[in-house]
Amino acid sequence: MRNACTPARLTRIAKAMVNSLLIAIATLTFFFTSDLALPQTAAAYPFWAQAAYPETPREPTGRIVCANCHLAAKPTEVEVPQSVLPDTVFKAIVKIPYDTSAQQVGADGSKVGLNVGAVLMLPQGFKIAPEDRISEELKEEVGDVYFQPYGEEKDNIVIVGPLPGEQYQEIVFPVLSPNPATDKSIHFGKYSVHVGGNRGRGQVYPTGEKSNNNIYNASAAGTISKIAKEEGEDGNVKYVVSIKTEAGEVVNDTVPAGPDLIVSEGQTVASGDALTVNPNVGGFGQKDAEIVLQDSSRVSWLVAFICLVMLAQVMLVLKKKQVEKVQAAEMNF
Repeated sequence: MRNACTPARLTRIAKAMVNSLLIAIATLTFFFTSDLALPQTAAAYPFWAQAAYPETPREPTGRIVCANCHLAAKPTEVEVPQSVLPDTVFKAIVKIPYDTSAQQVGADGSKVGLNVGAVLMLPQGFKIAPEDRISEELKEEVGDVYFQPYGEEKDNIVIVGPLPGEQYQEIVFPVLSPNPATDKSIHFGKYSVHVGGNRGRGQVYPTGEKSNNNIYNASAAGTISKIAKEEGEDGNVKYVVSIKTEAGEVVNDTVPAGPDLIVSEGQTVASGDALTVNPNVGGFGQKDAEIVLQDSSRVSWLVAFICLVMLAQVMLVLKKKQVEKVQAAEMNF
């Protein structure tokens, strides 16, 4: 009988264990250096998509990745010109409508107003116009919005936010169109524009954990034996809901500060039943549009062609009148 643990197989197993150990060490090193040594502010939620998806915020399916954390679907609108000329400044308006009287759950559980954010994916070569190219009238429409490029070489993808939603339900982007005469990689034609807009906090963190802006459910079926109010390490109040199953086991579900409980002690719940209301009043939406980079010479030729057609129509009418006069004169003779 052959021995299954041959030296070659033992060598392969050892290499696999070493590779797994190296991957684990690298993962832990990245976690501690990025999240602990250089923690990111929780308010800058557009950055999360930028860090997790550095190449593009748009998946092959067409979905913009902000939808991974902002689970509720809300409308987003965009207004862009049908066509623009090369090396001109135009405005793209992203609209993020919502009820401004609505309040969301903050990170500490308090009720706060909604913030908004947006991502604008322009065609290659298009970018935010430099300040010296923006008119004073357009500057007033833009306001104090800071436009951040998605990457060092991705200035055609722009993100903004978080911004106070009461003031910025309409975000104006001053855009500079490219010039094919100076950039040979740019061509005249029709291009796609992709827009995403969110309002309010997300329901899922990039780590996959639920935020407190979410509905919490029972993890087991049974009777609620106890609801304890505790203070977390961050100083915020949380609730521990103890569920006693039919087998006598006690399962504890922790509900962070913010969502209001809708259950009480002694109540029977099934697995998956809601323990809290759904506090989320925000959401995410995306919209696609098209814009044409128009050649001014083509416009001139089009105008000339239209004028030529109109002239031909006039000449035909005049010729018809002339023929009718000749025919009338011949009939008189």
